[in-house]
Amino acid sequence: MATVNLSDYKPLNISNADEFHIGIVVSEWNDFVTFNLRDGAVETLKKEGVKEENIKVHYVPGAFELSFASMQLCKKGKYDAVIAIGCVIRGETSHFDFVCQGVTEGITRCNTDTDTPAVFCLLTDDKKEQSIARSGGVLGNKGIEAAATALRMAALKNKL
Repeated sequence: MATVNLSDYKPLNISNADEFHIGIVVSEWNDFVTFNLRDGAVETLKKEGVKEENIKVHYVPGAFELSFASMQLCKKGKYDAVIAIGCVIRGETSHFDFVCQGVTEGITRCNTDTDTPAVFCLLTDDKKEQSIARSGGVLGNKGIEAAATALRMAALKNKL
């Protein structure tokens, strides 16, 4: 388990961030975590210069549905990057493994099958307390990191 806040980052100073359009897909399952991740991502995007009207948030019921919605946004070609936000907490069955693997493969396909960068912001923790710590708690907010990654990848895409 990480023991330091990994969400501190230096301002990116991307000169054309105000032109970026960012899609965010948020799982409503474990919303006590995912909504904090969403808020961290949106706040960071705005702080970096992305216009509020250029940030579109879409909701899906659970983590497994992140792949479908993210792929649809990536295929539209109107977003410079897409962020997939979810949280899966290990239970007593192998369901955790199947969901995590499915989402990982789905988001990977968004990156390999489209021209839009898709950012993986799926917390895969053993305990609820670990997810809370990573969604605005003592270990930071992975939504902040996902937003910074989305901006860096959008800038790279435009540069290439």
